Amino acid sequence: MDGAGGPGEGPAQEALQSLSRRLQVQEKEMELVKAALAEALRLLRLQAPPTSLQDTGTPGPTRDSSPAAPPGLPPARSPSSVSRGTQTETEVETESSPGPPGLINGPAAPHGGGEEPGGTQSEGGGSSSSGTGSPGPPGLLRLVQPPQRTDTPRRNSSSSSSPSERPRQKLSRKAASSANLLLRSGSTESRGGKDPLSSPGGPGSRRGNYNLEGISVKMFLRGRPITMYIPSGIRSLEELPSGPPPETLSLDWVYGYRGRDSRSNLFVLRSGEVVYFIACVVVLYRPGGGPGGPGGGGQRHYRGHTDCVRCLAVHPDGVRVASGQTAGVDKDGKPLQPVVHVWDSETLLKLQEIGLGAFERGVGALAFSVADLGAFLCVVDDSNEHMLSVWDCSRGTKLAEIKSTNDSVLAVGFNPRDSSCIVTSGKSHVHFWNWSGGAGVPGNGTLTRKQGVFGKYKKPKFIPCFVLLPDGDILTGDSEGNILTWGRSLSDSRTPGRGGAKETYGIVAQAHAHEGSIFALCLRRDGTVLSGGGRDRRLVQWGPGLVALQEAEIPEHFGAVRAIAEGLGSELLVGTTKNALLRGDLDQGFSPVIQGHTDELWGLCTHPFQNRFLTCGHDRQLCLWDGEGHALAWSIDLKETGLCADFHPSGAVVAVGLNTGRWLVLDTETREIVSDITDGNEQLSVVRYSPDGLYLAIGSHDNMIYIYSVSSDGAKSSRFGRCVGHSSFITHLDWSKDGNFIMSNSGDYEILYWDVAGGCKLLRNRYESRDREWATYTCVLGFHVYGVWPDGSDGTDINSLCRSHNERVVAVADDFCKVHLFQYPCARAKAPSLVYGGHGSHVTSVRFTHDDSHLVSLGGKDASIFQWRVLGPGGAGPAPATPSRTPSLSPASSLDV
Repeated sequence: MDGAGGPGEGPAQEALQSLSRRLQVQEKEMELVKAALAEALRLLRLQAPPTSLQDTGTPGPTRDSSPAAPPGLPPARSPSSVSRGTQTETEVETESSPGPPGLINGPAAPHGGGEEPGGTQSEGGGSSSSGTGSPGPPGLLRLVQPPQRTDTPRRNSSSSSSPSERPRQKLSRKAASSANLLLRSGSTESRGGKDPLSSPGGPGSRRGNYNLEGISVKMFLRGRPITMYIPSGIRSLEELPSGPPPETLSLDWVYGYRGRDSRSNLFVLRSGEVVYFIACVVVLYRPGGGPGGPGGGGQRHYRGHTDCVRCLAVHPDGVRVASGQTAGVDKDGKPLQPVVHVWDSETLLKLQEIGLGAFERGVGALAFSVADLGAFLCVVDDSNEHMLSVWDCSRGTKLAEIKSTNDSVLAVGFNPRDSSCIVTSGKSHVHFWNWSGGAGVPGNGTLTRKQGVFGKYKKPKFIPCFVLLPDGDILTGDSEGNILTWGRSLSDSRTPGRGGAKETYGIVAQAHAHEGSIFALCLRRDGTVLSGGGRDRRLVQWGPGLVALQEAEIPEHFGAVRAIAEGLGSELLVGTTKNALLRGDLDQGFSPVIQGHTDELWGLCTHPFQNRFLTCGHDRQLCLWDGEGHALAWSIDLKETGLCADFHPSGAVVAVGLNTGRWLVLDTETREIVSDITDGNEQLSVVRYSPDGLYLAIGSHDNMIYIYSVSSDGAKSSRFGRCVGHSSFITHLDWSKDGNFIMSNSGDYEILYWDVAGGCKLLRNRYESRDREWATYTCVLGFHVYGVWPDGSDGTDINSLCRSHNERVVAVADDFCKVHLFQYPCARAKAPSLVYGGHGSHVTSVRFTHDDSHLVSLGGKDASIFQWRVLGPGGAGPAPATPSRTPSLSPASSLDV
C-alpha cells in the first residue's frame, strides 16, 4: 500500500474492494437465476411449434466473395464484423438441453455466436463477429463472457520458446472427466431428464431448437468450442465406419540403444543374439543375415515392461534374462511401480515378476548368482538408501534385504565361486557383502557389509564397474583411469573391520589404464580382461598381471565405450555413450550395426517414393534412415536444434525447420545446404511442401505461416506471402490436393483455412471448405479426426497425427507413450483404437511410409525410433484373423487385442 496515503485510507480502500467483489458475485448469481428461468421457459415451450427461422429477424448482408449458404441457413455476416478469426468481447447463446459431455452432433447456431456456415468464426476459438444475428424467442438469449484466449504451449516439448514452458504438466489432472473440460454443458439429469436425442440439435447441443441437423459437429477442449462442418457426402454420422481398423501394427525394427545414461545394458545370449534395451523394449538382435539384409540382421523384442528399462542380467544358462524397469505413471496419473521381469529369450514369455511394490524409483542394478546355477537374483533399487535385496528366482520371494548406502550404486555381482559373497560398487566405495540364506525361508536371510580399504591408494570419486576373476580376486575400474586388484587379507589393529571381522578386502595391485574414467570391464573366455575408456575411447586387452596385450580406439563420432560383450569367436560388441552399437575386433576395428539419436526427438518425415525417412531433434543431428536395410544412410550436424522436416515431392531436397526461426534446404544426395533462410526469431514447428512442389509452407511460433514459391527442383525459394490470422503458435498444417489451400491448427485449438493461390487470404467462410480434399492429414483438429480425442483431454494429449496414403487408417502419437491406430475417417466420439506401447516417453511424431507398408514413430525423451509393419488390408502382409499375442508381446490395447 502506498505510504503517501492518509490515515485510514487503506482500510477504507480494502472495504470498498471487498464490497465490489461481493457485488460481482451477486451479479453472477443473478445471471445464473436468469439462466435457470430461461431454461424453465424453454421446457414449457417445448410443446409449442418451433419458431421459423424466417420469422426471427432479417439477416445482415452477405459477402460478395462467399458462396451461397446451404438451404435453411442465413447468409453470411457483413465483412465489417471480421476480426482475423479472433474472439470478440461477448457472444449471444441460446439455451437448450445439453447432452452427455464431449462432442455435440449438430450444426452451430445460425445466430448469436456467429457460427453459421457463412459466418466468420474461427473453428478453434469463439466468435469473430460482433453482430447479434437473428434473435430467437424472448427469454432464451443471454450474454456469455467468453474465455480469455491464451497461448497454450505443447506440453513435453523441450523446444518451447521459453524455459518456463518446458516442464511437463503431469498426468494426474488428465484423469479429470470430460465434464470438467466442457464449457457450459451440464448433465442431462440436472435438466429434468430430457432425452438429448429428442432435441433437433443433436446430443448435447445448447442451440438445439434452432440448429439444422447434419451441418456441423462441435467438441470442446479446455472449455473452448471447436465447430467442424460435416462434408456434404455424409448424410448421417451413423453411416461412418465404427470399431477399430482391420489393419494392425507389428513392431518391425527399433533404431537406437540406451548407452548414454545406463549400464549393464549389453550381453550376448547362448543363441548368439545380442540383447540390449531402449525405452520400454528389450531388443534381441542377431548380427548379419536375417530379414534385415546387408544393413543388419534380424530383431526380436520383449515388450512386457510398462516403463523404461534400466538394466539387464543374463542367467548362467544363457537363455533366461532379468530386466529391471524404472517407476512411472499411467495416463490417469497413478504410479507404476518398478519391477524386475525374468523371461525366456527363446519364447519371449515372462517367467517371473519379482519385487512388485518392493522397490522405489527404479531398479538400478541386478545380477544372477553363478555358483548355484542362477538360483538367486540380487537387486539394488534407486531409493535414497539403495536397498540391496536377494531373491529366490524360481519362487519370486525375497530372502534378505538391507540398506546399502546413501551414495549411488552403479554395479552389483555375485562371487562366481561363492554365492554368499556379493560385491557392489559406486560413488567412492566398494562393498563386500556376506549373505546367509536363512535356510531358504523368505525374509530370514541376513546381509553384513565389509568396506573395501583403499589404504595408501587414492580413493576415486566413482567406481563404475568391476569383474570377478575365477581365482577370487576382483578388478575394479574407476574414474581416475585405474584398474585396481582387490583381494582378501587378515585384519590388524590398523585396519579395523566391522563387527570384529577376521579379514578384510584391500588393494593388491594398481595399473593406470586410461585417461579419464573406465566405464566397462569384460572378462573374456580365454581369461584376459578388456577395459573400455571414457575420455580416450580406447579398448585395451589385459593379460595376467595386468600386462597390456592389444588395444584399439573407437572413432570419436561414436562416443566413449559404455559396455563390452564378447560375441562368437573373437568378435566383440561395444556399446557407446552416443547410443551406437559397434561390432568387430581389436585387429580389424569396429563398424556400427545399430545407431540412434542421443536427445529428444521431434522432426520426422518420410521419403515420397522410397522406404526411407528422416529425423532430427535436440542432439542437432539430421539423420536419413534406410527402412529396408534398417541402417543409418547418413547424418550431419545441424549446429542447431531441428524440430521439423519435409521432403520435396521430387525427393531431391529436404526442408528442415530449426528452433531459431531458421530453415534449411539440403540436397539429399550431396547433403549440401542449397538454401538457408530465417523467418522471425522463434522456433519453427512445421514445414510442408505442396503436393505439386510449387510452394513451401512454414509454420512458426510467431503465429504466422510463411509461404515460399519453389523452383521445380526444389533448390530455390522466394517469399510468396504470409498467412496472418492465428492468435497462437502454429502446430500443424496440411495442403489441399490441388495445392491451392491450407488447413492449419494452432496452440489455442483454432482451425483456419487459407487461400494461398489467391494471395494467402484467410477464408472467413469455413463452410465452403467442408468438401475440400487434403493431400495429407496431419492436423489434429478437424471433422475427419475429432474422434481420436480421448475423454478428459486437456488439448495437449495428442502430439502428432497422420492419415495413411490410402486414406484407410489414422495413426496417432499421444502424450502417454502410446501409438494408436484408428479407422479413417474417425468422426465418432470416443472412437475405439488399437493401442501399442513400447515408447518410454511422450510420442512426438508418427508418419506412414510412401506405400503405407510401415509406420514410423518417435519417442521424445527416450530418443527411440520405432518402425512398425502395417498388417492387413492396405498394408504389407496378410491380415490375421485375430492379432497374435503373448503375455510379453501383446500391444497395450484399450480393446485387449
